Amino acid sequence: LAAFWLILSGHYTPLLLTFGLASVGLVVWLVWRMAVADHEAVPVHLTRHVLTFWPWLLAEIVKSNIDVVRRILDPRLPIERMVIRVPTGGMEPLPATVYANAITLTPGTVTLDVGDDKIVVHALSRKAAEAVREGEMMRRVARMDGAG
Repeated sequence: LAAFWLILSGHYTPLLLTFGLASVGLVVWLVWRMAVADHEAVPVHLTRHVLTFWPWLLAEIVKSNIDVVRRILDPRLPIERMVIRVPTGGMEPLPATVYANAITLTPGTVTLDVGDDKIVVHALSRKAAEAVREGEMMRRVARMDGAG
């Protein structure tokens, strides 16, 4: 977050850089002393697999965007709205949240509900529903969390 602010702000004076470094250090020290950061609050263990998951998800978002635009512009392509239930296979809360958000980020699908063992998804087309049922996204999320 500090690096993002630095890039957007354009303020690179030594004083501001020193204050920024000191404040980040103070926050890290306080969080460590309070013992409030666990593996879900600071998911460092996901970093390695995120580097392959995000580009894949971005490609899926682009492909789904194209499909949704084609369905809107071409009246011959069907819009078959449906609600499906997808089993999560007992995912932990963090990967289940990532999975549900990834489904919602993909055009043509929206996560309606996340339960203990299932995710309820609204799909704009049969193709989008089948892509969710196929489970590739769930496998990639599970792999990112180290379970797959």
